[in-house]
Amino acid sequence: MGAHSLKQALVGKRLKTLEEGSQHLSRGKALALLSSDALSSVAYGTEQITTALIAVGSAALWLQLPIAILVLVLLAAITLSYRQIIHAYPSGGGAYVVTSTNWGQKAGLVAGGSLLVDYMLTVAVSVTSGTSAITSAIPELNQYAVPIAIVIVLILTWINLRGVRESAGFLTVPVYFFIVMISFMILYGLYNIITGNVEYQAASAVGTSFKGLTLLLFMRAFSSGSSSLTGVEAISNAVPNFKDPKPKNAAATLVIMSVILAFFFGGITFLSYWYGIQPNTDQTVLAQIGTSIFGHGVMFYLLQLATALILAVAANTGFSAFPQLAFNLAKDKFMPHIYMDKGDRLGYSNGILSLAIGSIVLILIFHGSTEALIPLYAVGVFIPFTLSQSGMIIHWFRTREGAWFGKATINFVGALISAILVVTLFLLHFGSVWPYLIIMPVLLRMFMVINQHYRTIAKQLRVISQEPIKRHHYDGATIIILVSNLTRVTAEAVDYAQSVGDKVLAMHVSFDSNPEKEHRLGVEFKREFPDVRYVDIHSSYRSITEPAVRFVDEIAKGAKDRNHSLTILIPQFVPRYPWQNALHNQNSLRLRTALASRDITISTYYFHLKQ
Repeated sequence: MGAHSLKQALVGKRLKTLEEGSQHLSRGKALALLSSDALSSVAYGTEQITTALIAVGSAALWLQLPIAILVLVLLAAITLSYRQIIHAYPSGGGAYVVTSTNWGQKAGLVAGGSLLVDYMLTVAVSVTSGTSAITSAIPELNQYAVPIAIVIVLILTWINLRGVRESAGFLTVPVYFFIVMISFMILYGLYNIITGNVEYQAASAVGTSFKGLTLLLFMRAFSSGSSSLTGVEAISNAVPNFKDPKPKNAAATLVIMSVILAFFFGGITFLSYWYGIQPNTDQTVLAQIGTSIFGHGVMFYLLQLATALILAVAANTGFSAFPQLAFNLAKDKFMPHIYMDKGDRLGYSNGILSLAIGSIVLILIFHGSTEALIPLYAVGVFIPFTLSQSGMIIHWFRTREGAWFGKATINFVGALISAILVVTLFLLHFGSVWPYLIIMPVLLRMFMVINQHYRTIAKQLRVISQEPIKRHHYDGATIIILVSNLTRVTAEAVDYAQSVGDKVLAMHVSFDSNPEKEHRLGVEFKREFPDVRYVDIHSSYRSITEPAVRFVDEIAKGAKDRNHSLTILIPQFVPRYPWQNALHNQNSLRLRTALASRDITISTYYFHLKQ
């Protein structure tokens, strides 16, 4: 089996660019694909609160109720804010686009960089949590926790490389199974309370004073419990994946997800208080609630199975949102352009692979410890929350659309609480979040270096219609020039070809994605070079190599009949520094490799960049 056949067997058959619409998501599938991270966080959100409170005694556990209310207020503000973002900025990118537009480029890069790292942490946290559920059920596997987590990441990577719809279909069962089980548990538990089947078992009544009741304790528990809100922003980053009308469907899915999340988090926290649940190392808070309601029967084990499944697949939210965010950063020239390329299944496969590698590295660094990852995970979420919601305040004051003041007020509440949480996380969990202060400057520096490189190239490869250059006229033989765009390197390559050939053909491979741009390129080329034949070869599968080889084979037959030699001229610019080559696609290398087996001459016209 060849490499192409093996790839097709693993990933699936190639999809045409025009088939992209078939990959877009309905609300039901989008909910499964994009909500698993947010919904799964209820498995540990309440536990994080009670763990922080129990440090001063069981009498403090009543505080989980006001803390839960505050978390739900923040959830409402964030949901309404991101709903506004979806309609105001429907191209995706979420916090990065909003912050860049309203706060400026550098602030936007802080938001974008935070989310890039956070999506890696999403995968790492979710997978390690799911692994913990597996090793809890089968203790003998505990020593293999890290390899198991890595295998789960690799499986999710494979599923996502097969396309958006494939991954959504895979997630439908575990996500909706979890929704059904948690809903039934909460409703059945509330029914028992209302009918008096369960007595009030809380460790202390609401309002009970106790030693150690301080603002510091409250904020520590609140910041820990707010981890339940991670993943809420994912839908705003993935708006382009929805079916039309994209903003309407994305906004509706966000509201549905938030309502379910609020019901789960509020219900679980209330049941935890009423049943007097206290955190311990042997059984999670959610498992203790399940035991109290279902006993140790079939329903309890179904609940545990649903929890393990949702935690294992929650990582898929990162696989959905990271590639789209990387695309937006690459489009703005802050990440390598390879993140703009779509794979055979019309997904941003380079982003998917990068996310998988980053997540595996984090799992290895933190030895698969969920507890060590969560504080850093929360910081990576709430900094973009703060920036995006405050950015929306600026947006409303600038546009003054509709009930803009009320919307700005909602954004202000969300931004204020998120900012307080960020400060709290740094003050109370500095030992866990300090890596952020190193990671972000490194990322920002990387973004700026990449951007400067692309700007320098743009300056040196200025399109000739903007700045006409001196033309030369030569004699020569027969040459095919491979053209990707109309730049200085193209113009100089044509001049060179005419100096060595009496017949020059320019060949361009066009795609379905932007027919107007392709047509414009042909018109401009013919205007600049009226004596050069321009041939546009159409590709339905985004492949440059295969159409180019077929065209060359046809021309080679005619050249042979006329006893002409045939030279393929590939224009290529050479960056000043070797490491900069990694920032550009390697189409010229692939073309030279593919044409090397033909009985023709392959020549490269190098344009050396000076900066």
